[in-house]
Amino acid sequence: MTGEGISAADAADAAGPVDAVDAAGPVGGAGAVDAPDAGVTVVPANEAAWEDLELVLGGARCHGGQCYCQRFKIPNPEWRVTDDAERAHRLREQSECGHPGARTTSGLLAFIGGEAVAWCAVEPRTAYPKLRGTRIPWAGRDEDPADPGVWAVTCFAVRAPARRTGITHVLARAAADLARSRGARAVEGYPTVTHPGQDVPWGELHVGTVSAFAAAGFTEVSRPTKRRAVMRLDFGDGGGGAGGARDATHGAGETGDGGDGGDGGPEAGPAAG
Repeated sequence: MTGEGISAADAADAAGPVDAVDAAGPVGGAGAVDAPDAGVTVVPANEAAWEDLELVLGGARCHGGQCYCQRFKIPNPEWRVTDDAERAHRLREQSECGHPGARTTSGLLAFIGGEAVAWCAVEPRTAYPKLRGTRIPWAGRDEDPADPGVWAVTCFAVRAPARRTGITHVLARAAADLARSRGARAVEGYPTVTHPGQDVPWGELHVGTVSAFAAAGFTEVSRPTKRRAVMRLDFGDGGGGAGGARDATHGAGETGDGGDGGDGGPEAGPAAG
């Protein structure tokens, strides 16, 4: 869908796959999170079946194929010779799908009515080695890329049935809570900046939008480009932040300036959709 765009008002309708990165200590089990008012349940991916994750990401294409959140995990030379099946295999191992007792995973799955509808990639920032070579997270900042205490939310993917529900707001809050529960000092996102009435290219939507992160308590710490922001939530001495896992699911019906989509990871990539 390269060259196409959607309005900021429709940004919540976008579903692009994500770019994650290698596994240097992914996230751990936080248990299911129910939002009765929204009908949404969010679980760490290891507590879901692989078929559920495949349902969300299997039909999503970006970077010339099915990314399976490997774009920022696989070195460029290797990426060119890695096929979709291999990327899926790597994600299956990283996510530990089907192993509820696993201590690590690589993201969250959201369910509505028992059906998997959305994915959020969240891990320690060091789990994404190729982030070090991108500009967005570091421009104008005094940050240590090797700091294992900072986590990153790198992708949202949303199936058509859940678009325009604000489900990325739900996932952003759940991701923050998960990071905090696993000992993170802070968590960041690198979303797209949207404006009312302005079209947003499809390929720029699967990193999420500023409103989704702001609703989860993140604040803007830098604006490395006109269309990208760095949003961050600091947990201080380990308390506060996202307001608890259950609270992280509230507000699922709010779409703000978008929410369900993003761009090709922290650096703009080919259009997704």
